[in-house]
Amino acid sequence: MFERLFGNTATDPAVAERIPPGQYRTEKFPVLHYGSVPKADLATWDFRVFGEVDAPFTLTWEQFKALPRKQVHTDVHCVTRWSKLDTDWEGVPIQAILELAQVRPSATHVVSHAEQGYTANLPLAVLDDDDVLLADTFGGEPLEPEHGYPLRLVVPKKYFWKSAKWIRGLEFLDHDQLGFWERYGYHNDADPWKEERFSGD
Repeated sequence: MFERLFGNTATDPAVAERIPPGQYRTEKFPVLHYGSVPKADLATWDFRVFGEVDAPFTLTWEQFKALPRKQVHTDVHCVTRWSKLDTDWEGVPIQAILELAQVRPSATHVVSHAEQGYTANLPLAVLDDDDVLLADTFGGEPLEPEHGYPLRLVVPKKYFWKSAKWIRGLEFLDHDQLGFWERYGYHNDADPWKEERFSGD
């Protein structure tokens, strides 16, 4: 049953060290999210950056697409125990957003706001990493709707629920604020290598 859902879990020694404890490798890209898949209208879509920043802004889709771009090749890990290796993403590096926003020294955390009220929280130090993207492309193609079209956050070093699908904004805070799944008992730090799945772990 598991293999039918997630693919072959067997790993060879060459890749085993890339798979965190308790995870299984899959060639597929399982779809897991809360609620229905929202329908995006790029004519009215926008992306807002606000909070502890000196230059808050809102971007249209055209403005977002005009920002600097970057490709990231990385492994991703889901809290439901699948790992997908060698994924390729393209989008706007988070540093471009941080620079535009002029993030204040008082900012310590960020909350990503997505469609349908979904939120996910991260320390600013985690968000500001070289492999973090606002991604609109996966595997050389636009994101599929169930994987976050038109835009999702990608934070490879954390369990993938922190990589909010259908993202619409980033709010910078001077304190931590639990996101959607964290309020339901998921671990606040979400480190796959420490198996930080739930708050009691």
